[in-house]
Amino acid sequence: MPQELPIPPSVSSDKNATELIGVWAAHGGLVCSLNPEAWPKDQAAVAWGILLSDVARHVADALHQAHGLRRDGVLSRLRDVFDKEPDQASAETRGNFV
Repeated sequence: MPQELPIPPSVSSDKNATELIGVWAAHGGLVCSLNPEAWPKDQAAVAWGILLSDVARHVADALHQAHGLRRDGVLSRLRDVFDKEPDQASAETRGNFV
C-alpha cells in the first residue's frame, strides 16, 4: 500500500486548486506525474522553474525543521546537484504522459 502525504487544508478549501506534480519512490526509481498544461506554453518554462525553486525552499525548510540542517547549506547543495543532474543524469528519464 503506498504511503500518501496528507493534502494541506488550504488546498481542500480552494475550489480552484490544481495538482501540478506528484512524485513517488517506487520499484527502485523515481516515478512522476506532471500536469504539463498547467500554464500556457510561452510561460511554462519560467513557471516550472519558479515551482521547482519554491519546492527547493520547502525542502530546505523541512530539512531544517526535521534534522536541524542549515537552510542556506541545503539550498547550496540542491543548486549544485540541479546544475549537474540534467546533463549528467544519475537515472534515465522515460515514460509517457497519461
